[in-house]
Amino acid sequence: MSNVYTKLMTARLKLQNSKLEKSGHNKFAGYKYFELGDFLPTVQNIFNDLGLCGVVSYTAELATLTITDGTDSIVITSPMGSAALKGCHEVQNVGAVETYQRRYLWVTAMEIVEHDVLDATTGTDKGAPAKKPNVVEPPKESITPMAGALDGFTTNELDSFARIAEEVTYFVNNDDVPSAKNAVVGLSNDEQKAVWALLESHIRSKYKKG
Repeated sequence: MSNVYTKLMTARLKLQNSKLEKSGHNKFAGYKYFELGDFLPTVQNIFNDLGLCGVVSYTAELATLTITDGTDSIVITSPMGSAALKGCHEVQNVGAVETYQRRYLWVTAMEIVEHDVLDATTGTDKGAPAKKPNVVEPPKESITPMAGALDGFTTNELDSFARIAEEVTYFVNNDDVPSAKNAVVGLSNDEQKAVWALLESHIRSKYKKG
């Protein structure tokens, strides 16, 4: 009889053979990543077929994903991080951290291959990725109104904006625009512009219509 470990391995292989697309885009660091909405619905269907259930929980120190088949369990943990977004109240900062941790727990559990963020953000000023050789810069007249929206912020602030943008994208993709709008409540105009600059155009469009 299959145990929880063999079931999880089967789930990983099934997910690996699924056609998943990355919708998250960190424009600051120049890489794409999986958002929860890109893979979690598929994971839940696979888990249901295999008799598995995953539950995420949090304490002040740890984020935990418990995967069980009703008899045995696998526990995956990650140290809790923190966010200190300017103009945000404590609950918003907690929500940003939990959203980020939740995604990484599932990425770890399902062995989802992601872009190496450190490779993309180290070795240059303020964590910005080094320019690739032979890249043709766009002419100045093609610069959009969002150009410069990320200037003047620290690497930590930009990382926090990326987390909020991820949270907004998740809510918008799940047709919960009110929650997406709540995610930016308390941010200054400049901070909101920075988050807005990190969103894909189709997310901005759905956000506006919501």
